[in-house]
Amino acid sequence: MARFLLRVVINAVAIWLTTFIVAGVDVTPYPPGDTLAVVLTYLLIAVIFAIVNSIVGTFIKIVAFPLYILTLGLISFLVNGLLLLLVEWIMSPFGFGLQTDGFWWAVLGALVISIINGVFALLLRPQLKDRRRR
Repeated sequence: MARFLLRVVINAVAIWLTTFIVAGVDVTPYPPGDTLAVVLTYLLIAVIFAIVNSIVGTFIKIVAFPLYILTLGLISFLVNGLLLLLVEWIMSPFGFGLQTDGFWWAVLGALVISIINGVFALLLRPQLKDRRRR
């Protein structure tokens, strides 16, 4: 459970950094201006992204396995962009959350989120290994 919460926090930080790096990805908090609301909005987006990625993403990766082999894994950029658009679609009825300016912005945002998550995974690898042994 602690590992899942750590992954959610890392995803929230990655999404937060992505909004600064990628111009076409933005987050609208509810209500705007409140720091706690901003933090909770990013955490909610990260939880939804983790759920979508674990359920829908895993299903797509299993079904599209031949495409992954055929394109040497490059299709994963498009799949991750579609998953980010799915998170945006899930959040859209609430009036706050993740917003992208289109498919290619979502693909670029998903790429940046993946890179930031990879950097955090490298930095936190010793701590995660110590927790597994206990």
